[in-house]
Amino acid sequence: MDKNIEIEIRGPLSKGEFENLVNFFDSSGKKKSEKDRVLIDYSTFLEGGVEHRKKDIRLRVTNGIPEIIVKIGEWGGNEQRKELSIFTKQGEFDTLVEIFGELGFGKGMLCVRKSKVYEYKDIEFALVEVPGHSYYYEAEKMASGNENGDELVKGIENVCKELSLDIFDKKQFFEYVEKLNKESNEIFDYKNYTSNYFKNRFDLK
Repeated sequence: MDKNIEIEIRGPLSKGEFENLVNFFDSSGKKKSEKDRVLIDYSTFLEGGVEHRKKDIRLRVTNGIPEIIVKIGEWGGNEQRKELSIFTKQGEFDTLVEIFGELGFGKGMLCVRKSKVYEYKDIEFALVEVPGHSYYYEAEKMASGNENGDELVKGIENVCKELSLDIFDKKQFFEYVEKLNKESNEIFDYKNYTSNYFKNRFDLK
């Protein structure tokens, strides 16, 4: 059975905690990748807004590779959501933005993220930097529909506790999202889009 259910928790990191975790995972985990990512989160401006949405609709480009990604289910720090994703060819991100714009997805939150991704105790840890602002981590496993998601969440939480990591509760998570939207993320409005905007601004090949 396909593993398309994303089991994920998140928590805040100070700069020092971020650097300590990088050092720890470099020696005790398996490094998978480093990601430079630009994304547009359209869900903020759809029904349900930040807190009550049941669909997470995004375009993102990671290390130059564009992707359409939709996550279905409740979110809020501790999540079990179905993930649908398809990659397109390098150089096509602006085309995706135009397609989404013409389909009616006119506004989104534009976010820039840098992350270091590791595997540790069968969990994927992404250590995320919001440039010029803050740090956080994401800890996730992919599951199939017949696995016990709650048990997987507990297992991830236990490893995070072993690492002395704080875990966002729902309230803390949404407060952090609101803070990012006010202080770091930008509102993208397709009405103001000009040809090759993302290619030119973010040097996308």
